[in-house]
Amino acid sequence: MDDLPFLPPQASTVAGQVDLLFLVLVLLATFFTSIVLILIVFFGIRYRGGKVADRSNPPTTSLKVELGWVFGLLVLVMGTYFWAAIQYFNMFRPPERTQDIYVLGLQWMWKFQHPEGIQEINTLHIPVGRDIRLIMISEDVIHSFYVPEFRLKYDVIPGRYTNLFFQATKPGTYNIFCAEFCGTEHSKMIGQVIVMDPSDYENWLSSGGAVAQPIASSGEQLFQEFGCDGCHVTGVGTIAPSLDGLFGKQETLQDGQTVIADESYIRESILLPQEKIVAGYQPVMPTYEGQISEEQLVQLVEYIKGLGASSGSDQGPNQCNP
Repeated sequence: MDDLPFLPPQASTVAGQVDLLFLVLVLLATFFTSIVLILIVFFGIRYRGGKVADRSNPPTTSLKVELGWVFGLLVLVMGTYFWAAIQYFNMFRPPERTQDIYVLGLQWMWKFQHPEGIQEINTLHIPVGRDIRLIMISEDVIHSFYVPEFRLKYDVIPGRYTNLFFQATKPGTYNIFCAEFCGTEHSKMIGQVIVMDPSDYENWLSSGGAVAQPIASSGEQLFQEFGCDGCHVTGVGTIAPSLDGLFGKQETLQDGQTVIADESYIRESILLPQEKIVAGYQPVMPTYEGQISEEQLVQLVEYIKGLGASSGSDQGPNQCNP
């Protein structure tokens, strides 16, 4: 039985609550299923062919029994619903500070990019006891990032970022699966999360960082290559709005609506600049759709996030976009 455990080990802060909820649902289902089976057997024996039994079936009603049955089930159903809803909101409420890691799903692999510049394929190194935010997007079809030991699964969608928050509690190696059928080699889209002690993780990060270029630095090069600095730096105030301190800021659009400048907004503004025009500016920015890859978009987004940010800060405000 040790080789085939009923449930995978609990390795995240939410795993215990998820397992408890799952256990309660299984017990409730077992209880009511048992009642139905017992009654089926009981009535099958009592009213079997040739058995002397009263089959007149006189109509009887009990308002107390009916109300008790209805409201009892209502309490059970709504209780488990609200319990699950509270757990869901707790899982997707952004912590105050997180370590951000970008995830790109594509047929058929997982690519991870740390802000420090280290890239990994089908392997993700993280420290234990630290709040992690995965900023995920797909390059082709819908995938689903699933780590059974963390009790976490979330869709990775083409065209927009989704966020997954978690904190690992035990050092070790845990499996990553794609839980959404994504093509002929779906079953091969697997990987590993390696949870390390903070000191070991810092040593790993520094050893890899010696040869890696931070994402923001790569983004700065792209920012200049695509000529973005011509409007958003030298032309600020006349052609395009300033990007300094943009991330996490509330922007007012031409139609009077407001939007929070999170990763998804920045990405959309690069690919589809005509969709959300900032108030006071004209729709003159060209689209870069089809000219830039998702990896390059990640680099540009990370660079823009850091513009105007105070030194020493490892991230801007979190914006949950599940």
